[in-house]
Amino acid sequence: MKFNPNILSLYVVTDRSNDRQAFLTQIEEALSGGATCIQLREKKLSEAEFTEEAIQVKAICSRYHVPLIINDNLTVALNSRADGIHVGMEDCPVHQIRTLAGPDFIIGSTAKTIDQAKKAEADGANYLGVGAVFPSPTKTTAIRITTEDLKNICSSVSIPAIAIGGITHHNVAALRGSGIRGIAVVSAIFSSDNIREATRELKEDVLLL
Repeated sequence: MKFNPNILSLYVVTDRSNDRQAFLTQIEEALSGGATCIQLREKKLSEAEFTEEAIQVKAICSRYHVPLIINDNLTVALNSRADGIHVGMEDCPVHQIRTLAGPDFIIGSTAKTIDQAKKAEADGANYLGVGAVFPSPTKTTAIRITTEDLKNICSSVSIPAIAIGGITHHNVAALRGSGIRGIAVVSAIFSSDNIREATRELKEDVLLL
């Protein structure tokens, strides 16, 4: 799947807290609720287990015509035939991924400063993940950035950016006018008692940004 900025509208990052089948069901609920992209994030699985899971998630995403992005692990992304990868500044360099994976592979890069954003763009990233914009329950040590920082980063590059970090239905309106193309959410979806409805609600919120 070639990159289209519209996939960034409601970018859902997974949060494993259940067994495999329940987890896959949660992902499908988010997709049925309107998620436009799924990032599969696994920090505790072996590479073989991660790959097996990615293949299963890719099959679900394909039914909804939604891209699957793998967090950090290029080997898993390529072996599972995922649509792309998202990397932090300390992970595999964007320019190296672009060389290995080719022009159609989707690459997202984390950026917390204008310099990082410009480097990611120059190296071939398709989009930026910028944050944490609010306190994050999944990354309690994440460096916070202000709304003004977010706006400046967005305006410093031509590639689209999504905001991430502690975003919920109750605070997303504070990001209006920042220049983001969408939002990335974790707990706002996967901590909900009704994942499908929580996703639909956030999808409506994004339309107002």
